[in-house]
Amino acid sequence: MAYTRSAIVTGGTQNLGYYAALDIARQHPDWLVVVCSRSDREHAADSINEALKQRNTVFLPVDLSDSKSVRNFAKDWSAKDYPPIQALCLNAALQFPDKIVYTPEGIEATFAITHVGNSLLFHLLCPHLASQARVVITSSGTHDPAQKSGLPDPIYTTGEELAHPPPAIANGPGRGHYANAKLANVLWTYALHKRLSQKVPDRGIVVNAFDPGLMPGTGLAREYSATMRFVWNKVLPKLAPVLRAVYSANIHKPSDSAASLARLAVSPEMAGISGKYFEGRKEIPSSKDSYDEKKIEDLWNWTVRYCAQDESEVERFENLK
Repeated sequence: MAYTRSAIVTGGTQNLGYYAALDIARQHPDWLVVVCSRSDREHAADSINEALKQRNTVFLPVDLSDSKSVRNFAKDWSAKDYPPIQALCLNAALQFPDKIVYTPEGIEATFAITHVGNSLLFHLLCPHLASQARVVITSSGTHDPAQKSGLPDPIYTTGEELAHPPPAIANGPGRGHYANAKLANVLWTYALHKRLSQKVPDRGIVVNAFDPGLMPGTGLAREYSATMRFVWNKVLPKLAPVLRAVYSANIHKPSDSAASLARLAVSPEMAGISGKYFEGRKEIPSSKDSYDEKKIEDLWNWTVRYCAQDESEVERFENLK
């Protein structure tokens, strides 16, 4: 079958990403739907195809903590002449709750996977985005201290210090790196929206940030201790109705949050909406810090400089070519 468009979901083999890919594939059997992760041990693509009695979902490997892997993914994408990308869901994230973890390239791993890898993937795939394409970046309410999520408040000084944290940040709670990375997701959303509207308005590409809410039982806690994994995977999902009543309404099953993610990515009612922050289906203000223009510009500039291999690529990334 000749597919008309592509949709890509990073972190698409499990939980939120899996169900979002399933929803998009169901709505668009004429699209190629690509689920990406380091591996597909659960055979997510096959599972989606079997559930829908279709064949339009495939798995392509990418390790977002490794820039070479991201570049190889993009190189292969270009070489195989896949259909234009209509929906790019930059969803992958990971949390390291204890001591700080660094990638082989030497940057803090939560930030590397959650922000840097997804951002590099966007820049490399930007030439392949269709007219009116949509980019959705999965953030989290943990980026906003006012939401009192239970995680440490994010500390944004510079992009460089998120990548290579000084002792005050490096030696802090491991989950603080996750809050920092999720704030970076929102800052980068606003930076990208600004540049899309200024530099390539004719392409009609939009970008929004998305908070799926707390989803007990997902793979986010796979780096936690055995006891905490048991609580997260076995206890909290059963308590979700109680938690919604006494703690927060923003607690959902992955499949429910995935429907909201897919809505942002493909629903006609969301066409043309850009530069916004959504909690589920509701547009809300993001954190106070996320609107700080100095932070927005610092993160954009650091990300472009870090991700680009040379000055010509800096120019490409800056101008969204």
